[in-house]
Amino acid sequence: MDIVSKEKRSEMMSRVKSRDSKIEVSFRKALWKRGFRYRKNSAKHFGKPDIVLPKFETVIFIDSCFWHGCKEHCHLPTTRVKFWKEKIERNKERDNIVNNYYKNIGWRIIRLWEHDLKKRDFKFDFELLKSG
Repeated sequence: MDIVSKEKRSEMMSRVKSRDSKIEVSFRKALWKRGFRYRKNSAKHFGKPDIVLPKFETVIFIDSCFWHGCKEHCHLPTTRVKFWKEKIERNKERDNIVNNYYKNIGWRIIRLWEHDLKKRDFKFDFELLKSG
């Protein structure tokens, strides 16, 4: 049984951001500072990537540990276990479909884990974006 009411849980879940999280904004600022121009959350691109770099035919997804089933940090709720397990598995299957789509059209796809971006010592090689 959940420790909060259904209404309270609904309110809490409605506050979970699907875009513009602190780590996404921070990463985009770093891109912009280095001269990269991008589109964010582009519905015109398959899978609605967090960041699209059209000039470099690259899409970037910033995957949260919970919603994308990180083996290290994803801890499923103890209620409605079957629902959550199936939900996370569907998300992972969708991620694979999106990955294959971009590989098939010759675009580069970069997936970054939330936990990596939160590390103080995380370094991203921005020059990697320029190389083919």
